[in-house]
Amino acid sequence: MMEKLRMPAYGGQAVIEGVMMRGQKAVAIAMRAPDQQIVVHSEPLGAIYRSVWVKIPFLRGVVTLWDALSLGMRALTTSANTQSGEEEKLEGVSLYLTLGLSLTIAIGLFFLAPALVGQLSERYLQINAWWGNLLEGLIRLGLLVGYIWVIGRLPDIARVFAYHGAEHKTINAYEAGAELTPEVVAGYSLEHPRCGTSFLLTLVVMSVLLFSLFGPLPIFWRLISRLLMIPVLAGLAYEYIRWTANHLDWGWVRWLIKPNLALQHLTTREPGLDMLEVAIRAFQTMRDKEETLVL
Repeated sequence: MMEKLRMPAYGGQAVIEGVMMRGQKAVAIAMRAPDQQIVVHSEPLGAIYRSVWVKIPFLRGVVTLWDALSLGMRALTTSANTQSGEEEKLEGVSLYLTLGLSLTIAIGLFFLAPALVGQLSERYLQINAWWGNLLEGLIRLGLLVGYIWVIGRLPDIARVFAYHGAEHKTINAYEAGAELTPEVVAGYSLEHPRCGTSFLLTLVVMSVLLFSLFGPLPIFWRLISRLLMIPVLAGLAYEYIRWTANHLDWGWVRWLIKPNLALQHLTTREPGLDMLEVAIRAFQTMRDKEETLVL
C-alpha cells in the first residue's frame, strides 16, 4: 500500500482587513486597502524556520511560537499602516519591547492573577492545595473564554474574526484539493485543527492538569513555578496540536479535539466573498514566493 503523502503544514493569521499566510519558506500578507484595492506584501521567512531547533520535539514549539508572535505583530503593524497610510515600521528593539509588554500583560492576567486567587482561596476558604490549583485552572479557563467572547462583540474585532474564518476556509479548501475561488472556498469549514485558538485552549487545559499535581507552595514559589512552566506547557501544547492534526483519520482523535474546534467558533465569523478573495490572494502569493526562493 502506498503511503499517503503529507501536505505542507501551512498556517496563517487574520490581520486588520486582511490575512497573513505562512508557508515553509515565505510569508505573505494581503490586505484590503481603504480604496478597496488588495495590497500584498511578501518576504522570506527567517532562518529560524530552517534551523535544527525547529526539528527538536517540545523545544520546537517554544522556538516557533516566539518567532510566530513577532511575525504576527509585524503583520498587524503592516495592516494597520495600510489602513492609515502611514509608513511606520515595528521592528528591532521597538518590536521586541512591544512584544515583551504584550506578553507581560497576558502572563499577568492569565497565569499570575489566577495563581494568586488560588493561593488566597487556600488560605481564606481553608481548601487544600489540590482544590486551590483546580480553582486556579478553572479561573484561567474562564478568563480565556470570557476575554475572547467579550472582544468578539466589538465590531472591528468581529471583522478580524471574519478574516480569521477566511484564512481557515482557504487552507481547508487547499488541503481538500479544491479550486481556490471565493465561491468554492466559501463552502469549506470555519474550523481547522492547527488553529492558534486550539493551541491556547490546549495550553490552558494542560495547565489545569499540570498545576493540580503541585503540592502546597508559598505564594512566591507558586508564582515562579507558573512562569517557569509556561515554556513547558507551550512545548506540550504544540506537540499535541501537531500530533492530533496528523491523525485525524482516527475517530477517537476527532472526538478528542471537539472542544478545540468548538472554541474556534468564538474567534471566527463567516467571511464575505470579498474577504475570501483577500485570503486566497495571500495564500497564492505565499505559494508563488516559495517557488521562487532558493534557500
